[in-house]
This record gives sequence, structure tokens and C-alpha cells, in this order.
Amino acid sequence: MRIACFSLLFITLAACQPPAPESNAAILEGLRGQWVVINYWAEWCKPCIKEIPELNALDREHGTVTVLGVNYDGATGEALQAQLDTLDVQFRTLREDPAALLGINRPNVLPTTIIINPAGELLATLIGPQTLESLLAVTANSDNGVTH
Repeated sequence: MRIACFSLLFITLAACQPPAPESNAAILEGLRGQWVVINYWAEWCKPCIKEIPELNALDREHGTVTVLGVNYDGATGEALQAQLDTLDVQFRTLREDPAALLGINRPNVLPTTIIINPAGELLATLIGPQTLESLLAVTANSDNGVTH
């Protein structure tokens, strides 16, 4: 009887645990077939703050594009959520820097935007603030362009 109670308690506690966060590799693999725009930003970066509405619009208005953010300072938990709320970041934020996974160096200039084509290949690294139009232009000028 005691073993059954402990087993039930263990199962109940395990069910209460939050799901393990998805790895960057799993996230990117799940987005294969779409354009992926990865943007490095920080709360102290004025050009980053200025381009966030453009990135929100890209993510919201173009179904073949997914925007992912990377908090340059590595904020997590409540501190990250406070920054996301303050800056009105509406796109998904990766928990870890994907630079090593992508085979690139961590950017040292902000904002930096990485464009990955639907085949999962790194297409471009854009330095400086972007607009909706400049981001769409990069994808439109490739073989697998986004339909406007």
C-alpha cells in the first residue's frame, strides 16, 4: 500500500512540473519550410527598441516568416518578462543564444538580425536597425522569396 501511495505521489508531482523548454535546435527544425528571422536585441539599445514594432509586424502579418528574439544580455525569468512587456515584444524569444548552433560568432553590434531561408540555411546577417520593408526585401531577392 505504501509503495502505491509513493508511486501515486510521484506521478502527481511529475504532472505538476512545467514542461521542459524546447531546445533551439528543436525550435529551428520545427520551423523548417518557413523564413526565420532571428533578432538580437537589448533593452538599452535604442535602435533595437525602434525596430521592435517592425519585427512584431513581420511576425504577425507574414505567415511564412517567424521572428525569434535573442536577449543580448541573457536575461531570464521575471527580468526578461519585464523587458518583453516594457518593449512590447510580441514575437517569441529564445532562451539561449543560437550562435553556436548556427555556426556563427555571437554578434558584437546591436541590433543584429539573422535571416534563415526555408531550407534552414543562413542567408544573411544584417547589422543595424531594420524595417519591415528591408526585411521583406532580403527574402524577396532570394530564390524562395516571401509573397507580399
